[in-house]
Amino acid sequence: MFALTPRLTLRPGWPEDAPALARAIGHEAVVRNLSRAPWPYGVADAEAFLALPRGPHEARFQVCERFGDHRLIGGIGLHPDEHGRSEIGYWLTPAAWGHGYATEAGRAVLDMARHALGLKRVVGRHFVDNPASGRVLRKLGMVETGSRSRLPTLARKGEVECIDFAIDWSGDLDEFDPRPLPIAA
Repeated sequence: MFALTPRLTLRPGWPEDAPALARAIGHEAVVRNLSRAPWPYGVADAEAFLALPRGPHEARFQVCERFGDHRLIGGIGLHPDEHGRSEIGYWLTPAAWGHGYATEAGRAVLDMARHALGLKRVVGRHFVDNPASGRVLRKLGMVETGSRSRLPTLARKGEVECIDFAIDWSGDLDEFDPRPLPIAA
């Protein structure tokens, strides 16, 4: 799948993306807020990530600027959490912070989850010391579940407390949504 938003292209990662991926994610300030990325993060880590197989409900994208040099600025996707639920996860390189890109990409991925993949619920979470990610989840329409979880992280070499969120579309999915969904499979 691919998706176009007003400012971004969401596309699958390709092996030749490894150097750009390593440059974009290779900041301690980014990796420390991710559960499965090691620190330091190098080209070999990017190559291994890009080679991972995907399940049928795992939408995994490189986030690229849609105009200009089409620079890789982040990653976003859906993956099964430890309970088998579809969880949204995302990151952006520091130069892309504060521009609304995570929210823009997140809306596209949640549209795919709901309309293309037919998911009824998506969960998300953020580390308690990363409130910016919580603001993104709220802007996406996700709500706090009232529970907290602990998530092991490679970069921090331990577990971190998380605030849990979810969005649920188990109601009437047939209601008219006038927004176009520019995706291709």
